[in-house]
Amino acid sequence: ILSKYDPDLAAEVLEWIRAVTGENINVSGDPDNFFELLRNGTLLCRLANTMKPGTVKKINTSQMAFKCMENINEFLESARQMGVPSQELFQTVDLWEKQNLNAVVTCLQSLGRKAHNFNQPCIGPKEAEKNVRQFSDEQLRASE
Repeated sequence: ILSKYDPDLAAEVLEWIRAVTGENINVSGDPDNFFELLRNGTLLCRLANTMKPGTVKKINTSQMAFKCMENINEFLESARQMGVPSQELFQTVDLWEKQNLNAVVTCLQSLGRKAHNFNQPCIGPKEAEKNVRQFSDEQLRASE
């Protein structure tokens, strides 16, 4: 799983977080730096609240394991509410136990693609928009 982790993508995600939140963070894509910045969930919660104010009601500042995991869960719920598909969300243990940092990067990239909906800078490719077409009966018959 660690071989899938891309430090360049992680650095891009951290730069985006810094741009959105205004936090002065180290944007190195090094796995240890990425993990240490996000592990307690407070930066993730601040990101969610910057994008959509009031999303995370209470950010726990305690470093106790269950409080940090609660922060991560709050972020995941807010990401789901902001439109991140469930298959692109990570599990709390993926971050807390450093099991799958690639899944965390994927989730944050997905959230970054949704950022334009919240008047925030985006990362990654622009998402496709629905293009519903209405055809008349004549046009449908002509296609046969």
